[in-house]
Amino acid sequence: MRQNLQITAAAPDPALLDLPWDVPLEMWPDEVLAALPRGISRHIVRFVKMSGRVIAVKEIGETVAYREYELLRQLSRIDVPSVEPVGVITGRRAPDGEPLEAVLVTQHLQFSLPYRALFSQSLQPETATRLIDALAVLLVRLHLVGFYWGDVSLSNTLFRRDAGSFAAYLVDAETGDLHDRLSDGQRSYDLEVARVNIIGELMDLQAGGLLEEDVDTVDIGARLVDRYQRLWTTLTVEETFNAGERWRVAERIDRLNEAGFDVGELDITTDIDGTTLHIQPKVVDAGHHSRRLMRLTGLDVQENQARRLLNDLDTYAAAMDRQNDEEEFVAHDWLTHVFEPAVRSVPRELRRKLEPAQIFHELLDHRWYISREQGRDVPVPEAARSYVDNVLRHRPDELAVLGASGLADEDEDA
Repeated sequence: MRQNLQITAAAPDPALLDLPWDVPLEMWPDEVLAALPRGISRHIVRFVKMSGRVIAVKEIGETVAYREYELLRQLSRIDVPSVEPVGVITGRRAPDGEPLEAVLVTQHLQFSLPYRALFSQSLQPETATRLIDALAVLLVRLHLVGFYWGDVSLSNTLFRRDAGSFAAYLVDAETGDLHDRLSDGQRSYDLEVARVNIIGELMDLQAGGLLEEDVDTVDIGARLVDRYQRLWTTLTVEETFNAGERWRVAERIDRLNEAGFDVGELDITTDIDGTTLHIQPKVVDAGHHSRRLMRLTGLDVQENQARRLLNDLDTYAAAMDRQNDEEEFVAHDWLTHVFEPAVRSVPRELRRKLEPAQIFHELLDHRWYISREQGRDVPVPEAARSYVDNVLRHRPDELAVLGASGLADEDEDA
């Protein structure tokens, strides 16, 4: 029976028509699939090679597919870390005329991994807490823009390396809803769902031998609540101080910047007698350091990576005795003479393992380590050679095919 496909997409790719939509997703042939690790999902999910890129295809009910597609588009417009929606395809039929479920298509987030894939690698014991910290930051950002998630979990999140930490991205929005503002009850419910889900997911990792048995999963779940509440307070609480302590306005802004947020507007009021000031941030936007680095160098990187690169830029300016020069000129020279040569020193076939900014961050760490070990200041070119031969060459490829880990078939169908 002839199919009557309907494709809803902001910028439809003609290559979508070449995919085998008349076949149930779980039976798609290997030649169209990309062997990337997938997390646990309630639905059938496959990664597909198309037009030189990778897309994620999820079979899901038509109404839910359209709703999630629109939610992801809204989150993308307000610059919330989430997967990019490609489109919704309905009207699928098998050759015998049997209707097939609609699919939601999203862009695969390069260099990202589900939490189970991260724990399959040889990571430090504190990996779980670093993932929790990243998820707490993501949840705060979502709540600040009025997004109620409804099913917060590690499984519904993707993680990308961000210097020594991780950056979290929302990957499943089917239970979410966008409001002008969330109530304290909605935020508390999201937080409790997150805590319970995370404890369960970490216990599952322990049962599978991917997390050490002596790790206190309940304590890690509680860490999410504590990290979230402290960050939320830093970003939103009203602060009161005497009129003679106006320096605390600048201090508050510095604290917000240090947390990685910009202040777009402040609401400052005084008491009737003018003796007390009240300050509360009105608009807070994440990405303070990444935006500054983008402005200076054009590099688009994660927040902690940007912080690390900016620190190296400051070190370069001091070493060159150029602290008083125009910052843009110094940044251009640092990019030309430090960052780009270091990244280019990595053999082309190894550059797909990590993002350039992550490679540079790890190179700086490696240089510090071998300099301390050898008792001398190791030059960057020498440190780069050592990093490539002794570290990077042995790292898993986080952009290309990771299916060899055996995680590519861990979907749970429901």
